[in-house]
Amino acid sequence: MSRFWSAVVHGLSPYVPGEQPKLQNLVKLNTNELPYGPSPRAIAAIQAAADDSLRLYPDPGASALRETLGRHYGVPADHVFVGNGSDEVLAHAFMGLLRHERPLWFPDISYSFYPVYCGLYGITSRSVPLADDFSIDPADYLPGEAGSAGAIILPNPNAPTGRALTRAEVERIVAGNPDAVVVIDEAYVDFGAESAVPLVAQYPNLLVVQTLSKSRGLAGLRVGYAIGQPALLEALDRVKNSFNSYPLDRLALAGAMAAIEDTDYLARTCQTVIDSRETLVAGLRQAGFEVLPSAANFVFARHPGRDAAALSAALRERGIIVRHFSRPRIDQFLRITVGTDAECRTLLDALAQILS
Repeated sequence: MSRFWSAVVHGLSPYVPGEQPKLQNLVKLNTNELPYGPSPRAIAAIQAAADDSLRLYPDPGASALRETLGRHYGVPADHVFVGNGSDEVLAHAFMGLLRHERPLWFPDISYSFYPVYCGLYGITSRSVPLADDFSIDPADYLPGEAGSAGAIILPNPNAPTGRALTRAEVERIVAGNPDAVVVIDEAYVDFGAESAVPLVAQYPNLLVVQTLSKSRGLAGLRVGYAIGQPALLEALDRVKNSFNSYPLDRLALAGAMAAIEDTDYLARTCQTVIDSRETLVAGLRQAGFEVLPSAANFVFARHPGRDAAALSAALRERGIIVRHFSRPRIDQFLRITVGTDAECRTLLDALAQILS
């Protein structure tokens, strides 16, 4: 602490990202990174862009990338906003769209950056409890005895649970709150969930946020985007241009466009992760774990006879890192990234040793 801090800093509880340990021979299953790397076309595009043009500022409107994303999703380019990772896009949405007199609603077990943004931007919030099976009930997000939301944000699939809503369930929430912005955070949608992007044309209160960090293996490049009607995106542009007019550099723009265009690589890698996830789930259940249904590139599991923190520590001693959250309701769960088949087998073998 310092006497030079602004008052707002004293009250912040910052987000704690997943550990990035610098250990040799580590099986790293704690931060939901794609184990196969980005499209070779993306790497080639980044290398080609590393030339004398780096002395020039990038396009502040990222026009070419927005057009590429628009073609990919079947929406006009003016329905696309891009930013430096989906976290920055979400930050702009919190400031520009989610701060109202009535509280912002989001699940009690969800992406832990949401309450951090509320603290940073002075947003009143209400956490909506998940059901007993850790699913999101759309009825809980409709106006009723608890009043109505000023805005709503939901991850789909949810994190850290991995459970997903159908598009029809998302539409029920969006249609049931015509006077509130609904943000659907789709960081993991490509691993088995239904995207809400096809609903954007019908609902002016819907914003869908995605990222290139997960399914496209570009967590190190920092590219995220939002899809919504232009009136919503204008709010994000006004915030962006009051903060950083050049969020994406030339290398990021080039790599992102190539990654979006390589749909074959996306389909292959996602299917590989899905197949590995099913094998991992079967192995965990055979070892006695309860595993929640997952549409993400991770699973959320607990063992009825073993403490999750102790299991996490025992795995770490064997060079395997998973994520454990010391939070009510989920402190006996481990969030395990779906790695390669070899990494998943190493994890299952280690758990067999620990449990025996």
